[in-house]
Amino acid sequence: MKKIVASADEAIKDIKDGATVMLGGFGLCGIPENCIAALARKGIKDLTCISNNAGVDDFGLGLLLKTRQIKKMISSYVGENEEFERQLLSGELEVDLVPQGTLATRIQMAGMGIPAFFTPAGVGTEIAIGKEVREFSGKPYLMELALSANFAIVKAWKGDPAGNLVFRKTTRNFSTSMAKAGQVTIVEVEELVESGAIDPDEVHVPGIYVHRIFQGGDYQKRIEKKTIRLHV
Repeated sequence: MKKIVASADEAIKDIKDGATVMLGGFGLCGIPENCIAALARKGIKDLTCISNNAGVDDFGLGLLLKTRQIKKMISSYVGENEEFERQLLSGELEVDLVPQGTLATRIQMAGMGIPAFFTPAGVGTEIAIGKEVREFSGKPYLMELALSANFAIVKAWKGDPAGNLVFRKTTRNFSTSMAKAGQVTIVEVEELVESGAIDPDEVHVPGIYVHRIFQGGDYQKRIEKKTIRLHV
């Protein structure tokens, strides 16, 4: 099976209106920016996006929020995006805020084929409304469902034609789990290497999980929230 595609636009060509899409990254670290830009160009609408963050106003998922392509966000932290805040408060955007550890575990469970799990996070809060609660060793736990998607889109540092992936430092974040939880996994890499160039012991995600891969470009190394100090 040939997994290499020529571009981000080709990689996302069959994503339709109303799809559920996972997007890797933490803040602006390790986001699949080429694919996000391709989704914006294609104009797909009514997306449900699963991502820890919602980007910033002019970058990352903020691009899709600006063009009203996202119908629902399933996220953990969204505090850096003013357009997100505006759409949420005006009722234009459906939002499911999930505790960060719970979000990560729900994705991991989907990749492992486990349909649900119990966690103490959220017990006694709005998070628990409508969810089953069980007691284990005298302590209440919420049942949370695994979280999968029609498409998982991630960015890796290196990849090969078989789809084996290597991530650089903290860019692994949610991406290694998301790559295993999508029905179709699309990967953009900074460097596409030849078969055999990646030591098997260095592989973070085996190629069996990857359906499409391409070498991206023009990557930006943005700082999500720049803080400066004036010299006195």
